Amino acid sequence: MIPGFADPVLDAQASFRAALDAMARPGRIQRIAAPAEPPPGLGRAAAALLLTLADADTPVWLEDMAAADWARFHAGCPLVAAPEDAAFVFAAEAPPALAGLAQGSEEEPHRSATLVLEVAGLEAAAGWRLTGPGIEHSHALRVAGAPADLPAQLAANRAHFPRGVDLVLTCGDLLAALPRTTRVEAG
Repeated sequence: MIPGFADPVLDAQASFRAALDAMARPGRIQRIAAPAEPPPGLGRAAAALLLTLADADTPVWLEDMAAADWARFHAGCPLVAAPEDAAFVFAAEAPPALAGLAQGSEEEPHRSATLVLEVAGLEAAAGWRLTGPGIEHSHALRVAGAPADLPAQLAANRAHFPRGVDLVLTCGDLLAALPRTTRVEAG
């Protein structure tokens, strides 16, 4: 079995802090405490998020089931067969459409899914223009390897607020979050 965190307590705390900072500051790239060797099917930051956020009460969907035994062993999380049944959805090659994931309800918007999407590159440079809560004026984020229609999906997702899916982009040991309140303009 591939190991998880080198220091489970401190690494999970540091990873949780990085995830919180990413959600509070949409589009700002964070470096996360990641396992030295992630399992097949998960990048380093995605593996760290799984170890940090998933537990026995958190249904998880993995696009690549090669990491299934690792996820069950280290996080104790139940794996679901369909992404719409998951609280956390981990994808890279062919992510499910945001509209097909758990959206929460008006009364319980916290019951929505979070999509953790592995991309080829994350850079604080011209690309997408982000605005909304947590961003003073605007922020630029260049994302390589995301689906071309992702900005349009995010706009449609935002229109359902307070319901909707939160997105975390990962690349290596980097992550950037786009909560459902963030406006994304392709540029």
